[in-house]
Amino acid sequence: MMKIQPNENDLPIVLSTDKASIYINRSPQTLRKWACLDSAPNGIRPIRINGRLAWKISDLQKLLGG
Repeated sequence: MMKIQPNENDLPIVLSTDKASIYINRSPQTLRKWACLDSAPNGIRPIRINGRLAWKISDLQKLLGG
């Protein structure tokens, strides 16, 4: 089965913790820990939407070096 890479224009501005973890190849709990301890690499911080964490795509891309 062929995996389709999303076009940057098709991506939302923020991702849920679960989707962000897939995007950066880390476990969701790692992202939650970063948020709780304010210890994320490159100083990225999630935003809260209705009490849930959301991660900016632009921050995740910086984290990945892109």
